[in-house]
Amino acid sequence: MAAESNLKNMVLCLFVVCLVCSAILAVVYAGTKSPIEKTNAANTAKAISLVLPEFDATPVLATAQYDGKNYPYYIVSKGGQVLGYAIQSTTIGFGGPLTLMVGITVDGKIYNTSVLQHSETPGLGAKCTSDQKFINQFKGFDPTVKQLAVSKDGGDVDAITASTITSRAYTLAIKNAVEVFKQLGR
Repeated sequence: MAAESNLKNMVLCLFVVCLVCSAILAVVYAGTKSPIEKTNAANTAKAISLVLPEFDATPVLATAQYDGKNYPYYIVSKGGQVLGYAIQSTTIGFGGPLTLMVGITVDGKIYNTSVLQHSETPGLGAKCTSDQKFINQFKGFDPTVKQLAVSKDGGDVDAITASTITSRAYTLAIKNAVEVFKQLGR
């Protein structure tokens, strides 16, 4: 015997379908939450080790505010002496958010950078993760001596070919990290 098609039955059927789908999503979320958190923690630890000199203590997480935004940063040390700060900085690139980990030593120089996340165009802006000439120009960069801006804007940074917007965003993320570092009063 077929159920009568009326508003009450349709609403009940829709409710049951939504309830089952919600339960399935909850189970999937619960099952994937821990592995995702572990992966994110491993990626962060790897990025910190890439952007700062070798350290022997567990990085200490803190947060600073600059220009109305919160910037998480990690203090790393070796032998009880602070070596530097790994500052996470996000700006908007051509394809969306561009998140970097920027390592700054206690003397204010950029030690290295690492892209944590991006949505840039493959083959163009995505080169910010692989173009060694672009990436290496920030190693040892002293923002008190050089201008942190692309050369098109009067700075000392050579942009990625055909990816000026991404290069500007990358440089701005570093510049924001430097400003956060200055606020730390170190």
